[in-house]
Amino acid sequence: MEIYSLLYLFLSLISLLFAFNLRSSRRNLPPSPPSLPIIGHLHYLKIPLHRTLQKLSAKYGPVISLWFGSRLVVVVSSLPAVEECFTKNDIVLANRPRLLVGKHVGYNHTTMVASPYGDHWRNLRRIGAIEIFSASRLNKFAGTRKDEVERLLKKLSRNSMNGFSKVEMQSAISELTFNISMRMAAGKRYFGEEVTDVEEARQSRELIKQIVSLGGVSNPGDFIPLMNWIPNGFRRKVSRLAKRMDGFLQGLIDEHRSNKCEERNTMIDHLLSLQESEPEYYGDQIIKGIILIQSGGLAARGGPLTSLF
Repeated sequence: MEIYSLLYLFLSLISLLFAFNLRSSRRNLPPSPPSLPIIGHLHYLKIPLHRTLQKLSAKYGPVISLWFGSRLVVVVSSLPAVEECFTKNDIVLANRPRLLVGKHVGYNHTTMVASPYGDHWRNLRRIGAIEIFSASRLNKFAGTRKDEVERLLKKLSRNSMNGFSKVEMQSAISELTFNISMRMAAGKRYFGEEVTDVEEARQSRELIKQIVSLGGVSNPGDFIPLMNWIPNGFRRKVSRLAKRMDGFLQGLIDEHRSNKCEERNTMIDHLLSLQESEPEYYGDQIIKGIILIQSGGLAARGGPLTSLF
């Protein structure tokens, strides 16, 4: 009985502290619906989410504030307000929330999508705009994109030669984009025909499945810190996935560094050449983060990898 009494007292104190902080921080916030202690407005989140937010915006205005546990979220649903946020105040709103997945999978929040706004993020943006995603760099892989599209069209044609056949286009397009991305990054195909290393391709596909499965899952502890004290296996899964993914990406870099890869005109090779001249800007961790965003972010069957961060 004493344990339950202490637990009740502990939760009551937390609820009071949360309510006090919530009330004190609401002074300059947009309108907000009534909230509950600890969870805030999480109980409003129902599928489909966009309809739920639309109903709240219709009742409380085009700009509303919600508390997802201890995290403040502002919902903007009018074009003028969106323009105000992302044109005039884009730097103010440029930071990203620090989530558990961003810590482990995002190399401690150092990738382009997980890094907070600052010198490091500006350097990553410069690398991406000039060295990776520039028009001249992407044009060099026009043949790769054309080849992969032709492969997909030939596959669809073969499957329909004997009459009408159903085609699951979502997975087909996902495999197409991943093959294009990985051929650009590492010169390898992991889906379909002409897969060079079958075992490596299998491992990459398994990693993609795990990434996608975690992409649609939120860590309760990111929103309610008290939940971090309750074991749920999520942290262990994310940590294990991050180690496997890091090993896979490091293997690709080491293979190109040792000149064992047949394809030498890839983004990894280009980044490694830049690493020789500017090692302080192009460390292995930076290169792995770029590969992760460029290839894995486009591959997800159920949603982009960036949703993890």
